[in-house]
Amino acid sequence: MRIGTRHRAEGHPAERLSRTSLSHEYWTVAQVVAHHTVGSCNLQSGDLFGCGTISGPTSEEAGALIELSEGGRKPLTLDNGEKRSFLNDGDSIIFRAGARSRTLRASASANFAAKSSSQHDRRGTSHPSTTVRIGGFAPVRCYAANGRSLQMSETKVPVGKIRTEVHGRVLKIIIDNAAKKNSFSPQMMTQMSDALTILHNTEEYWVGVICAEGSDFTAGLDMPKFFGPNAEKWDLKEGNIDVFGLANRCRKPIVTAVQGIVFTIGIEMMLAGDIVVAADDCRFCQMEAKRGIAPLGGAHFRYLTRAGWGDAMYHLFLCDEFNAQRAFKIGLVQEIVPPGKHIERAMEIAQLIAKNAPIGIQITKEAALKYIENGERAAIDYIPKIKDRVLNSEDAKEGIQSFVERRAAVFCGR
Repeated sequence: MRIGTRHRAEGHPAERLSRTSLSHEYWTVAQVVAHHTVGSCNLQSGDLFGCGTISGPTSEEAGALIELSEGGRKPLTLDNGEKRSFLNDGDSIIFRAGARSRTLRASASANFAAKSSSQHDRRGTSHPSTTVRIGGFAPVRCYAANGRSLQMSETKVPVGKIRTEVHGRVLKIIIDNAAKKNSFSPQMMTQMSDALTILHNTEEYWVGVICAEGSDFTAGLDMPKFFGPNAEKWDLKEGNIDVFGLANRCRKPIVTAVQGIVFTIGIEMMLAGDIVVAADDCRFCQMEAKRGIAPLGGAHFRYLTRAGWGDAMYHLFLCDEFNAQRAFKIGLVQEIVPPGKHIERAMEIAQLIAKNAPIGIQITKEAALKYIENGERAAIDYIPKIKDRVLNSEDAKEGIQSFVERRAAVFCGR
């Protein structure tokens, strides 16, 4: 940033005021573009795109002058002694950006001249406002490591997927799209449904654990792939388990481990399970109404069953961001652990559940859902229907025999 006529007259070079990274952006580039264009904004290839301030966790990574100066309370001092809290007439701003990978590097820069005026807030306090004039923009240049010019389409973007691991009686289901904050594509939704269906149908698997790679559980849907002219078709396969437990719900117990960003469908997915272990760095937000839509994956009633009317409506109406402690307080989360320990703890809980009789566990979940779906009378009337299934099982006999013999029970799931 080059500031003021005196700064230029004295021959001072431009000073770096801030350095930040797109990795601090809440959304992927695709999601930001979708947000801008969903209202028919005529964004074209080659347009200079303003995505808003991107600030990192440290003061040196603040993306705006008002942040760097802490709202004007702490003016910045330049190398020639000039101070700035806000931009002045004649100030010149330089933005530089770059991207690199093993095979590609790109750079771009833009120069702006600022002309300041004065505005007043409701209290009559004067604040500088900035009108930005684009003075020039250098086109992006892309080169291979050997100097050969590349087309952007030659870069490879990791494809998100859902993968599974078997740990004894536990099926671990892993969201693997960390490069895009584990945002879900239609293909990943299908894979998640397939994985839950395998858990549901396979007698050898007694408990499921859902978790995610990387620092975030999920930022939600990869919006351009679900909405708009290039949307991909996604339908629930006949007989498959619904990811949100709306059409068909998995009969096996599910423990979900969450971390970092847990937005929109991430919350609905964890609430479709049974137990949630959260890392202490979690950031929850059910923000659909901010985008002109509403939660469609069950949040509107599962918040109620977990948190009660007041707390449910508080967060569904405000569309605010809340932390793990708040989620624990209102019942959305059952345990909070240090970051990096959440998956380990979820697996521990799953292994403890797997020591119990699977028939007893599954019937307990089945009967509890009868109450949620149809009320107390239906749950009471259902007891005779499940009584014989439990008492006539081999596991019931083993449970009694192990008690008599004073040993740990060895259940078989029959």
